[in-house]
Amino acid sequence: NNREAYGRTWRRVMPVVIGLVPGVIIGTAIVAQVHPGWLRFGTYWVLLPLILVQAAGWRRPIKSERIAGLGFGGALGVLYSVTTVSGPPLAIMLNNQGLAKKDFRAALGIIRLAESSMTAVAYAYAGLYPAQSFTLIPWIVPSILLGVPLGAFVIRHVGHETFRRICMSFDAWVVAFGLSRLLKDL
Repeated sequence: NNREAYGRTWRRVMPVVIGLVPGVIIGTAIVAQVHPGWLRFGTYWVLLPLILVQAAGWRRPIKSERIAGLGFGGALGVLYSVTTVSGPPLAIMLNNQGLAKKDFRAALGIIRLAESSMTAVAYAYAGLYPAQSFTLIPWIVPSILLGVPLGAFVIRHVGHETFRRICMSFDAWVVAFGLSRLLKDL
């Protein structure tokens, strides 16, 4: 049963994963050329409305999922490779399609693994990793080792809709705060 669900989910997200490839390449080229402050400004202006739409619970299922998935994957690839943020649009897309909780989590995991792996390779190829970045690994790994099991525990014990709304609220606060600080700097 799990294999069947995984196969079904994989077929649904494959167009998005394929669309990620050109998006990540374009996004990496943008990162190498555009000032970071302006990248953050554009990102906040794209994400804030998406977060508010998600928090409001707006849904509109896409009928031609494969064709839309390619375009969505490309846009998601650009967004992720420019900012490493893709949660709000990805959550909106997967929620719109009415995936069951298990399928939603599987789709999210597949797409997140693909976008982060592709971006890591593209950044390495473009020479965007300074040597100092690797000194952060000992600080990041413990957070992952603690955060993943803690998140799995919390998601099992908090209602699905409550958890979604808390996450969207947190995202909205973070984006609004970041945008206000950035406007002052720009």
